[in-house]
Amino acid sequence: MFKIGDKVVYPMHGAGVIEAIEEKEVLGERRQYYILRLPVGDMKVMIPISNGAGVGLREVIDSEGVNRVFCILRQQSSEMSPNWNRRYRANLEKIKSGNVYEVAEVVRNLMKRDREKGLSSGERKMLENARQILISELVLATELEEEKAQSMLDGAFA
Repeated sequence: MFKIGDKVVYPMHGAGVIEAIEEKEVLGERRQYYILRLPVGDMKVMIPISNGAGVGLREVIDSEGVNRVFCILRQQSSEMSPNWNRRYRANLEKIKSGNVYEVAEVVRNLMKRDREKGLSSGERKMLENARQILISELVLATELEEEKAQSMLDGAFA
């Protein structure tokens, strides 16, 4: 169980800080919820404590994890299906996993593909979403401003 002040990642939404733990009644059922503030996008999310593990809620990576993310970003892109539909589904599964290293792979592969061949509108939206998820975790893991984290991310592709 997490506590107030913990930095956590909510898959598909990004990283945030638990601001409160509250009991609320939703659809006639009283449950305890984590109130998570996501700094990137300034959004608040309520996550039932009982579902925390089930939805993949996890701690933000440490400095070693940040280094590993940048190593992944600098590597060659992995083999992707030439079929955009298969590629899209494979990338979506990686993002849904909540695994920061898989999200970094998606960002790397789509950024490189965009430079070489361009992206469909669906893949462009996916890239932007994956970038935001990755940046939100980097912001909390490194305690940098969002713009600085974006610059570091872009710098990995220079």
